[in-house]
Amino acid sequence: MVTLAEVAQHAGVSASTVSYVLSGKRSISATTRQRVERSIRELGYHPNAGARALASSRSNVIALMVPLRTDMYVPVMMEIAIAVATTARTHGYDVLLLTGEEGPDAVRRVAGSGLADGMILMDVELDDERLPVLRASAQPAVLIGLPADTAGLTCVDLDFEATGALCVEHLAERGHRDVAVIGEAPAVYERHTGFAERTLDGLRARARETGLRLLHRPCEGGYDATAVTVARILDERPDTTGFVVQNEAALEPLLALLRQQGRAVPEDVSVVAVCPEQVAVQASVRLTSVAVPAQEMGRHAVEQLVAKLDGRGGDEVVLLPPELTVRASSGPAPVR
Repeated sequence: MVTLAEVAQHAGVSASTVSYVLSGKRSISATTRQRVERSIRELGYHPNAGARALASSRSNVIALMVPLRTDMYVPVMMEIAIAVATTARTHGYDVLLLTGEEGPDAVRRVAGSGLADGMILMDVELDDERLPVLRASAQPAVLIGLPADTAGLTCVDLDFEATGALCVEHLAERGHRDVAVIGEAPAVYERHTGFAERTLDGLRARARETGLRLLHRPCEGGYDATAVTVARILDERPDTTGFVVQNEAALEPLLALLRQQGRAVPEDVSVVAVCPEQVAVQASVRLTSVAVPAQEMGRHAVEQLVAKLDGRGGDEVVLLPPELTVRASSGPAPVR
């Protein structure tokens, strides 16, 4: 193990100068800093994490709260988590992953223990019970998601309300008048999960503006549950010519069911999805979709949190604008 004293000797400076270069606590000339950094690289020096934490009062750890629920599409959650971890490393932070459903208790534990310098919270509900504890603590934090009240919070998310509106606009412009929404599992709406509720708000608002008739039905996903949901929709609205799907597990079953019923996509029925790009392009029919920018959301969250930890960032809400990509699953409404 290379020591700090050895780095100092190699660079021809004092040990305190090396320490100041590492901590940034004092201004060091550019020439001296470059010489010390070159010695660090050449010798392969890695500061002791415990000693560095004691010296700086920082752990250089970010806590990431990801409640992994069976009614959520886990690949998207993990893609965000991976983006958080890789971006954090570029800023010199490691990530502590919390996957349980402890809620406020987990926030209290992290904030009160010094385990992490800051927190990133995912799976945010409109009235999230973690937020009062977070607001009462001095813990710097960023939410990936948008609660009903964003006062005093820093948030980043896809603009899901605009996403819903964009899906309706796409179908309305192509003459569709009856559109059904196959949504997330019922439990997602029962928890008032922010992204699902906000998508629905956008869908309904733009449907009213365009005179489009909209029917929303939650769905557990999987073939059997999707079959029941589609049968119910077509029984209630037999003239349905468009589907908006915000449920990755229901997409392929829906396409299979439409084929079995002799309904061609997009000649008879158009399908628009809110899903990851990879899911859309690998479906049996390439799906017109609004992509969920998981990597961008994770990266933005870390950058906002690091800015707060460095004293550069304030409370703000960053909503990423949605982009709809037209593929083979949507077209003009059929002439009846």
